[in-house]
Amino acid sequence: MADPKFFTNAGPFSLQQIAECAGCALPSGASPDHMISDVAPLDQADSAALSFLDNVKYKVQFQETEAGACFVTKGMADFAPKATIALITDNPHKAYALAAQMFYPPIERLTQISDQAHISSSAKIGKGAYIEAGVHIGDHVQIGQNCIIEANTVIRENVQIGEYARIGSSATISHAIIGAYVRIYPGVRIGQDGFGFAIDPAGHVKVPQLGRVIIEDHVEIGANTCIDRGAGPDTLIGQGTWIDNLVQIGHNVKIGKGCVIVAQVGIAGSTALEDYVVAAGQVGIAGHLTIGTGAKIAAQSGVTRDIPAGEEHMGYPSMPIKQFLRQHVTLKSLINKGKNT
Repeated sequence: MADPKFFTNAGPFSLQQIAECAGCALPSGASPDHMISDVAPLDQADSAALSFLDNVKYKVQFQETEAGACFVTKGMADFAPKATIALITDNPHKAYALAAQMFYPPIERLTQISDQAHISSSAKIGKGAYIEAGVHIGDHVQIGQNCIIEANTVIRENVQIGEYARIGSSATISHAIIGAYVRIYPGVRIGQDGFGFAIDPAGHVKVPQLGRVIIEDHVEIGANTCIDRGAGPDTLIGQGTWIDNLVQIGHNVKIGKGCVIVAQVGIAGSTALEDYVVAAGQVGIAGHLTIGTGAKIAAQSGVTRDIPAGEEHMGYPSMPIKQFLRQHVTLKSLINKGKNT
């Protein structure tokens, strides 16, 4: 259960309200007025709680759960305990996410601009802004309405931020145009110099980084992620892309819409990720490559060449997963033969 010291529960809600929110139908015989007071994992849920099952690994927990209701797929509904109402959906995790948002909506913040924030007289701050102490907003910055900017964040001159954005504490933003409903977590660095220089034994020469960072609407950027501005062309993060913590995105990188970039991924300069690419944890992607639409890259892979649209890659250097697994089985067989000779 969520700790009430940190989270405010807006429940209880009826099964009918929950089903409508999640986009699923109530099972035959279930009372639409049955009340659910909270959400919880399968092994912690009680008769007043809502849970979900989207992985057969947790089938036993589901069979033993005391949850009052649970989102499940049609194929798993028959395994529900007698006291648990099975809410059938094609995507239990998404249904749970929607319901959990209803129980725990974002905290409403009143308009407030701290007198300990430093805001340039030429900056334009939209209505409903919430700006905490220690924030620095430079000359000619434009902040959209209902934005939240947390403590000690620095926003340099001429940056533009769209409405309903939320900027976490101690972030720094420069040379950037940021869309609406963007979430930037604490410690993010956006718009710093790209890693660009001409190599010379007499001393490397810095190449001026003259581009920007363009972040489209509904993007999430995890804590301590760094996004370099372009060297001439812009660095671009497409609409609806979600970026985890501790990700490095180099100058001139183009990321399409709906991509998922997991923790500790590094993307070198001038590489393009087309729409809906998934890069799992600790993937490294070399520069000047194209990763096609819908491609998926397994954790800790090293990408050194283009990946066609829709392919799933794994290993270092990365290759199609089936090819990687064949090589792994072959190598294991050769090792075992060597041990037996």
